[in-house]
Amino acid sequence: MHWIETPAKPVVRRLARTRFVQGALAESADLSAFKARPGPRVIAGVSAIIVSYAIGWPMVSLLGAAAVYYQNAAIALIGGPAVYGLSHLVFLLGMYLAGAKYSHIFLRWATRATMERIMARYGLPLPTPALPDVAVVAGHDENDRQHNAGDAPPVSPGGQDRPGGQNESHGKG
Repeated sequence: MHWIETPAKPVVRRLARTRFVQGALAESADLSAFKARPGPRVIAGVSAIIVSYAIGWPMVSLLGAAAVYYQNAAIALIGGPAVYGLSHLVFLLGMYLAGAKYSHIFLRWATRATMERIMARYGLPLPTPALPDVAVVAGHDENDRQHNAGDAPPVSPGGQDRPGGQNESHGKG
C-alpha cells in the first residue's frame, strides 16, 4: 500500500499550509468552551438537532414498513420525502438556535486532531504557523506591558528613532 500513501503527502502538506489549519494547530484548539453551562437557546438548538435525527431515517423506515404492511406505496412515496424534509427543517432550526459558535469550536478541534494524526502518519513535521504574534496583535509588548492605541511605541535604547517609531537598525543583523 506504499504507492497509495505517496500521492497523499502533497495534499496533506497543502492542507497544512492553509490559515485555518495553521490557526487550529497554533492555538491548540480544544473543546474547553463546552465546559461552560450552555444557555437555554443552545439547549433548545441541540435538542432540535437530536429530534431531527429521530424523525429522519427512523420515520422514513417506519413509513416504508407501513407501506409494505398496508400494501400502499403512496404512504412511502409521499410520506417519506415529506418526513425527511421536515427532519432537515428541524435540523436547520436547531443549528440556527445553537449558533455557529459551537460548530466552529468543534470544527477547529477536529481539524487540529485530524491534521496531527495525518501529519504523524506520513512522517511530516507540524507546520510552523505564519500567523502574527498574538501578544502584538492584542496590544502587548514583549514585557507584557499593555499599550493603548494612542500610546507611542516603546523607544529602543540603541540607535535613533525614525518617524513612525521604527528604529534605523530594525530588521538588520
